[in-house]
Amino acid sequence: MDRLSNTVRPYAWGSTTAIPALLGTAPTGEPQAEMWMGAHPGAPSRIARPKSTTDAANTTAQTERPLTEVIAADPEGELGAATVTRFGPRLPFLLKLLAAGSPLSLQVHPDLDQARKGYADEEARGIPIDAPHRTYKDANHKPELICALTPFDGLCGFRRPTEAADAMEALGVDSLKPYVDLLRAHPEEAALREVLTAILGADPAEMADTVAEAAAACERLGGAHAPYARIAHNYPGDPGVLAAMLLNYVQLQPGEALFLGAGVPHAYLDGLGVEIMANSDNVLRCGLTPKHIDVPELLRIVRFEATEPGVLRPEASPSGEERYETPVDEFALSRYTLASGAAPAELTAPTPQILLCTAGTVRVGELDLTPGQSVYVPAAEAVEATGSGTLFRATVAA
Repeated sequence: MDRLSNTVRPYAWGSTTAIPALLGTAPTGEPQAEMWMGAHPGAPSRIARPKSTTDAANTTAQTERPLTEVIAADPEGELGAATVTRFGPRLPFLLKLLAAGSPLSLQVHPDLDQARKGYADEEARGIPIDAPHRTYKDANHKPELICALTPFDGLCGFRRPTEAADAMEALGVDSLKPYVDLLRAHPEEAALREVLTAILGADPAEMADTVAEAAAACERLGGAHAPYARIAHNYPGDPGVLAAMLLNYVQLQPGEALFLGAGVPHAYLDGLGVEIMANSDNVLRCGLTPKHIDVPELLRIVRFEATEPGVLRPEASPSGEERYETPVDEFALSRYTLASGAAPAELTAPTPQILLCTAGTVRVGELDLTPGQSVYVPAAEAVEATGSGTLFRATVAA
């Protein structure tokens, strides 16, 4: 078992205070958007693991090593043979603390088959992996789960076209009338597809005026329109403001979660949460961003169907583990609420784990964790937890 040193990513949309407040550190004044825990090559966690028995005896040699390096040196020993057989010699999930101070981009993720084909196609065409117009960074899908630690606002999935039409019509903006008519005149899938296509393909200058009028109307109306006024404030003139009005607005309370599968458009707006995902960078953006939007590929990936945002609550078990059930293999997220003096929580598993404390003080093996601190546990290593606090457990689905 190893204590993790983790990187905080300073994306512009990040909160300046939420992660420092959890960690008990002073804000820097800069946004602190995501703290990554895992073995993603972009920002792998680091551990103080010696490279050899000689190094183990020499305290000066025990410098931190990237978790990617540790796993690459002994994949089966770290991940377990079953995990390597299923997913290859890499940790198949990435765990994050995510702190949104302003809306993230509106986005969608491909399924596994789409990701493999899209990645192979761009590789064959010789598009550099770091090119701004590159869509597929790897050949993996990116299902994800966000669990709220504070009240958390987001957009998730299309709402019924008639509901979107009502919301747009209430703004009283003449240039939105064609979208309103399309949403009411066509079957669900065709209506959503045609309106999103029209929004993303419209003349930017004309769309900026429409978005400005819509934003002013949202500000004036408030209520159910208030989230879109807030989005427009952060992204003035962005067509994504109108695309966002096609989606369900959802507010999570602490402990509640959202699962985002392939093809489901979504955006996080505000709040602090624990996020887990398959270890991938594949994101297709639909708006609320200055980055490249690949409209033809986006329209191929998006699932144009109205859905209710399925809010997940953890399912308790006799062991005290509260698990968030999802239909994916790469990850499983659960939560333990530990009480002082209670029997230890037995956490030994045949799969690799990352354990994250989010409240109180928790003792994992010989290590004490306070909020925001985490440990990596190799497959099959014996481990139990005690103390008084909340511990999230990330591992591979059984």
